[in-house]
Amino acid sequence: MRELRVEDALLYLDQVKVEFGDRPHIYNEFLDIMKTFKTHQIDTPGVIRRVSNLFQGNRKLVLGFNTFLPEGYKIELPEDGNGPPVAVFRAPGETITHILSGPGAPPPPEPQK
Repeated sequence: MRELRVEDALLYLDQVKVEFGDRPHIYNEFLDIMKTFKTHQIDTPGVIRRVSNLFQGNRKLVLGFNTFLPEGYKIELPEDGNGPPVAVFRAPGETITHILSGPGAPPPPEPQK
């Protein structure tokens, strides 16, 4: 896993807060997602799916979340911007792409309790 610098994390959190300053519930939902991920209640594909859906339409924040992902995982969006965003990941050791959101994506699993 690549090393996450505190400065990078704080900068990203500031970007989220500024972007959704008029909708604090989105910022708070992001914090809740991150807490759930940290406590291993959701896995890496789950956190990718939730963050991509939460920030759908905000290319900069969706792609910026790559900073937090372990080695081998990456969110990608269509280059041309046509159609709905599609988040994907490539798990370590796999050559296939998994579609996490958008058309053709499997329904998200129920949250673990």
